[in-house]
Amino acid sequence: MNPAFPDTNPPSPTVPMRLLLAAPRGFCAGVDRAIEIVERALERYGTPVYVRHEIVHNRFVVDGLRAKGAVFVEELDEVPDGAQVVFSAHGVPKAVPAEATTRGLDWLDATCPLVSKVHRQAERQIEAGRHILFIGHKGHPEVIGTMGQVPPGAITLVETVADVTALTFADDAPLAFLTQTTLSVDDTSEIVAALRARYPGIVGPKAEDICYATSNRQAAVKAIAPRCQLVLVIGAPNSSNSLRLIEVAERCGTRAHLVQRAADIDPAWLDGVETMGLSAGASAPEALVDEVVARIATLRDLTVEKVVTTEEKMIFKLPRQLVD
Repeated sequence: MNPAFPDTNPPSPTVPMRLLLAAPRGFCAGVDRAIEIVERALERYGTPVYVRHEIVHNRFVVDGLRAKGAVFVEELDEVPDGAQVVFSAHGVPKAVPAEATTRGLDWLDATCPLVSKVHRQAERQIEAGRHILFIGHKGHPEVIGTMGQVPPGAITLVETVADVTALTFADDAPLAFLTQTTLSVDDTSEIVAALRARYPGIVGPKAEDICYATSNRQAAVKAIAPRCQLVLVIGAPNSSNSLRLIEVAERCGTRAHLVQRAADIDPAWLDGVETMGLSAGASAPEALVDEVVARIATLRDLTVEKVVTTEEKMIFKLPRQLVD
């Protein structure tokens, strides 16, 4: 028994298995930036640094930052006067930084620049007199943040093609659409097609709002899933981009499971599996990938093959307050 996993059942009989490791996977540039903002804030301002909402959707990352002195809260009224506060990578409604400024709080915005781009697009569409149809998942922090960039009633959430059918705007109404950055590429294309069919004059973004990392990770899973009997995705159950990777694998006809840590793996999942795939959502660090591979290696005689579909070189600048 591997001492790293003392609670696991004894491994199955040694049977060779190939593991296809999707690349790209794991951290994206926006997540890297958000985590570095919290770490630099702790170094510069000392502890505690308050973070409104999980900085990214990953318990391992959040617990690591908490151990360094970050305090995670849901609302600003939990932040004491005079404290340093960071807004999460998902973005926040305009009212949040306005409230922080009114209270005299020092704040840093860790919103992913690609999410901020959608916020600016929303403002421009409202200025142009258009009503926004926003494609996204109700209740997700990014959706709440984007809808909070414009006046109440100026934006309508669309989650499915059925929602498009239920819209009551006139055919010639001045409309624009935007999307959450972490959606299924395929689902979003279907919804956009339905919107354009129903409202031919609708205005959309010049470039796709779904971020490069979300698109790349979905493409990588599409490349490996048809070759596998099982795909595991490392990510949190509240991580939109991680859940989309599960859906992508399942649409390829492959069984898939979401895991947060290696201990979540049920050895029975590997029964009869000759080739399995592994990916990680954009908030999952590579340390968790290594942990999962090590766990699987205790259960099967493992050969690892990295499958690269594209290389990512994106880097985002830090806020000027943290740049020496």
